[in-house]
Amino acid sequence: MSNLEFIYKRHSVRKFTDQEVPIEDLKKILEAATYCASAKNVQNWHFVVVKNKEKIEEMAKAIEEKNACIAEDIKNEEKKASFTKFVRFATVFRNAPVAIAIYAGPYTPTGLDELTEIGGYEAEINHLLEMSPKMQSVGAAIENLSLAAAEMGYGTCWMTSGNYAAKEVSDVIGFEKENFALAAIVPIGVPDGPIKSPGRKPVEEVTTVIE
Repeated sequence: MSNLEFIYKRHSVRKFTDQEVPIEDLKKILEAATYCASAKNVQNWHFVVVKNKEKIEEMAKAIEEKNACIAEDIKNEEKKASFTKFVRFATVFRNAPVAIAIYAGPYTPTGLDELTEIGGYEAEINHLLEMSPKMQSVGAAIENLSLAAAEMGYGTCWMTSGNYAAKEVSDVIGFEKENFALAAIVPIGVPDGPIKSPGRKPVEEVTTVIE
């Protein structure tokens, strides 16, 4: 178990101190992120490191404004209230000294072009797209990033709940790369206060062994 301790150090952190994260540490964390597995080794990720506190706050406000705009069109009052209430969880990165906007680039799943060309394989095509190998690769990079940060004494939080404002966030930070789209925002900083994590399902509950 001791050799796997670095895994159990990772927690979702939503409160950070003002302590700066040196660029040297960030480079080490991002290098670790790039050493994950990626489908066909396309390495279809791009990391935008935002250290400017004013810019981080603008990112959060962009999500809040988009949330309010969407809420105006929601007819169901209960859904509207829930949608607006929980926007605070999509913007907790505003408290971190660093926010990394992580972008996913293009990737064509094996067999997609062929199945599309011959036709008649809608279920298989839908499955390929739903399982999204391109996002699996980027997800692996984010997990490596989070594990490396935790090992170095930092906290992170894998955030996707503000993705409905992906365009607005990208406009704020001025990032544009052809066929790349915002996949997540990950704040990084020194945790402020004790860290609590939810329990995990028993391994037996989520495992099937075929002998």
